[in-house]
Amino acid sequence: MSQSSINKAFDAGKGILRLAPNWVPREFCVPGRRIKLHPDDYYALGGNRGGIDERWFSSTTPADNGPNTSENEGLSFVVFEDGGKTEQFLLRDAVDELKDALIGKRLWDTYGKWPMFSKFFDNQGPLPHHIHHDDEHAAKVGQMGKPEAYYFPPQLNNHGGDFPYTFFGLNPGTTREEVKQALMDFTKGENHITDMAPAYRLVPGTGWNVAPGVLHAPGSLCTYEPQMASDVFAMYQSLVNDQVLDESLLWKNTPQDKVGDYDYLLDVIDWDLNIDPLFYEHNFMAPRPVAPLEEMDGYVENWVCYKTEAFSAKELTVKPGRTVRIKDAAAYGMYVIQGHGTFGVHTVETPALIRFGQLTQDEYFVSEQTAVDGVEITNASKCDDLVILKHFGAGNPDLTVDDWRKA
Repeated sequence: MSQSSINKAFDAGKGILRLAPNWVPREFCVPGRRIKLHPDDYYALGGNRGGIDERWFSSTTPADNGPNTSENEGLSFVVFEDGGKTEQFLLRDAVDELKDALIGKRLWDTYGKWPMFSKFFDNQGPLPHHIHHDDEHAAKVGQMGKPEAYYFPPQLNNHGGDFPYTFFGLNPGTTREEVKQALMDFTKGENHITDMAPAYRLVPGTGWNVAPGVLHAPGSLCTYEPQMASDVFAMYQSLVNDQVLDESLLWKNTPQDKVGDYDYLLDVIDWDLNIDPLFYEHNFMAPRPVAPLEEMDGYVENWVCYKTEAFSAKELTVKPGRTVRIKDAAAYGMYVIQGHGTFGVHTVETPALIRFGQLTQDEYFVSEQTAVDGVEITNASKCDDLVILKHFGAGNPDLTVDDWRKA
């Protein structure tokens, strides 16, 4: 893609880039069919690839789906309509070209890339109890660590799936020896690791923070998931929802010289976080208004992911028939989950149904200066809210994180 096309798209959008839907399959998952993809298209990449149960947002991070991963899988594309022609180019290329003009000097100087993405994951059943590595362990396989967080949008949870509960961490008092035995039993069928873990019922309109090193078995609500720009993980549960997992997933993202070393897998676990008796208090997130409600005229905006410096997320609701100007201190990706209207110079709308490969007007990326200046948003409906999810990179200046471990 030429530099001129990237700059023309940036200028035409007044610092806001339109993105195409970015669908990602997972071989070990059954789609929950709540992310607006057409019913005929959940296996559009072929049965051998598994069902499409994820849509990634503002992603410059390729998906790691093994040897069958398709080219550019997991990478977001910018859509630019110019002179009756529609062009597409990678958001990653736009970041490389525009640098701090797009993502801001702070993030560009620190990371040299857009350091996060968000996604929907939409599973009919639960996922296995698994772990994401911290920076130290991820660096051993050439990746960044992966903190993540969950928010359960009410708009996409008309049903709870098979198991709307998530196991988090380990019961206080659980020992390394008990977990090691479960890992050594991985190939014997059910290794019973969730026997050692508490489960929490998932509530639409709320969320959870999940730090690296925390074991978690996400339940079957459709989930909005901001995270650092990494796809690093290992599965510590051998059987979930009557599906047996291949042992290779236990050793995923383990250095080759550590494969077979169960003590290394134990070292990946952050034991203080996993057996924290106040895990709920420290990690559950109810929506938190960004300002006093009486100060938000024509809109309501809440923090929905706010317990880590690694990223953050907001939910913005613009009331019917209202126009507002919303300012943020940092670049962000956004997704329109309900309603229609305008967002800056762009028309926005959320479709009821999307075919695989179809373009939409429901996802955009906002440059830092445009965010700072403020985006004028109009809800064109007389009766329906316009609801937008916004995901930010590390160190959002608008957010003060209360870290209980530093208190």
